[in-house]
Amino acid sequence: MARADKTTAVAELKEQFSTSQAAVLTEYRGLTVAQLKQLRVSLGGNAKFAVAKNTLTKIAAHEAGISVLDDLFQGPTAIAFVKGDVVEVAKGLRDFSKANPLLVIKGGVVDGKSMSPAEITKLADLESREVLLAKLAGAMKAKLGHAAAVFNALPTNMAQLAEALRAKREESGE
Repeated sequence: MARADKTTAVAELKEQFSTSQAAVLTEYRGLTVAQLKQLRVSLGGNAKFAVAKNTLTKIAAHEAGISVLDDLFQGPTAIAFVKGDVVEVAKGLRDFSKANPLLVIKGGVVDGKSMSPAEITKLADLESREVLLAKLAGAMKAKLGHAAAVFNALPTNMAQLAEALRAKREESGE
């Protein structure tokens, strides 16, 4: 690679690291071009899956302020730059690696925090953002319903207490 090409590649990788919410490093040794294409399609629009030279990627990561990935740049490395839902991309990578054991998740970085392969798998086990938001909204609605029932119970209990007091006074003749 000529020096200008390397500079351009580093600049592009730095831009990817800077604008991505997460980056997941994988080893792709033994996968065919068709399998890599299938992986790119399965990740959809949430991630860009790129194969790059380790030295150039390491330089770009350092320039982007990410130094936690240094020990992962060994062997053939491909990076999934995540620009959408991190959980969805983690699920896509996990599912693809189950079907194609030659894809190995090395680790990654999410919002500047280093993540091990086990942590990425845990992330993949989470439900999607929409499901979690729906569960949160349901819990909030249930709490509001409970609060409304409590506030409604106060006047109802007061009315029942007044009626019981009135009935007791009638019985005693007061």
